[in-house]
Amino acid sequence: MKKILLLLTSILTITYTLPSKAEWFEVTGSASVLTNKKAARSNALEDAAYQAMLFSGADISRLIDLKTFLENDKKHYQFSGSEIRSIEVIKEKTKNGKIYITTRIDIYPSANSCHIGQYKKTLMTSEITINSPQQAVMGKVYQLGEDLSTVFSRQVDKESQSFVSVGNSHIRIDKRQPDVVKMIADDHGAQYIFSGNITDLSATVEQNLLKKDTINRQFAIEVTVLDGKTGQTVYNNNYREVALWDFPKTSEVDTQSARFWTSAFGEMVLRVNRDIMLDLENQFACKMTLPQIVSINNNRISMDLGRIHGVKKGDKLELWHTGSFIDQNGLPRNKVSKTEITLTVARVYEQNAELTIDQPQLLNSIQIGDVMHKVAIQ
Repeated sequence: MKKILLLLTSILTITYTLPSKAEWFEVTGSASVLTNKKAARSNALEDAAYQAMLFSGADISRLIDLKTFLENDKKHYQFSGSEIRSIEVIKEKTKNGKIYITTRIDIYPSANSCHIGQYKKTLMTSEITINSPQQAVMGKVYQLGEDLSTVFSRQVDKESQSFVSVGNSHIRIDKRQPDVVKMIADDHGAQYIFSGNITDLSATVEQNLLKKDTINRQFAIEVTVLDGKTGQTVYNNNYREVALWDFPKTSEVDTQSARFWTSAFGEMVLRVNRDIMLDLENQFACKMTLPQIVSINNNRISMDLGRIHGVKKGDKLELWHTGSFIDQNGLPRNKVSKTEITLTVARVYEQNAELTIDQPQLLNSIQIGDVMHKVAIQ
């Protein structure tokens, strides 16, 4: 899979200025020409903008706001109210069924983006299922869901600004069983659980005058995100695209191979994959990340977030007590109540951190399972 990920890396040539605020980036984005050149051009521009924003530390969740404008065939794009101020097209070329667009992009990264003020949220990816396995017969792509869940998890770990992946689970998640969802999330240390179901892999075959087949294949997926604390669904969306299936009808396709992921169909699936991640960034970037107290040993207090989540020595956190109750309808409910207790990060490890309490006389009030919220620096 490491070789695949290296081959999947888009072309990126970046030069940039050194001032502390404004930066400009020269980036080459690429995309396959699938249905028409206009759509491919828009995808290549989006690819360039995504790479520049990711490299600069700008808020990638805001790329969604620009996508509509990039559909217009222009040489220069000007934006207001965005970290990307302008995109200038320097060069375009088409080669081997792909379009390459070299752009100059001016970016003014904001210091107030949610992904800067919040710790990263832990996300577990459950195995993506195929709704109708008979639709996977062409190419024998029965492992596509499993391989896609691995690719998604690795993309989150590598590129997400709001999430850190805690790995994959082969347990199929049933959103109708919130207690099981909470148990699985707790076992994996996940604040959220991502699950997906591929709902369409059907293909249509057209024959030209030379009796050569052209196969177009659908890819539709329903994705769900569940809250690990409550077991409830907090995000649900459907995605659909179509692309050329450039493999023989009777061939067996390895969905772990670079040949698959760099094909027109594989590239389209990766683009949907990225769209899903960007939508999650947009939806959850400003949601509270709630590190949890996991141990109390004399004056040493430990929480379940560390360096990989963005925790730094000296960070200040507010403590919230957690509890549960049964409502008037007999349903279990969670409750969280704010306290006057604050804690300071004293030591940071890879996946956890040690804290000191700022009000030592209130140490006995802290309980395992209590959650915290990072205090914003004024």
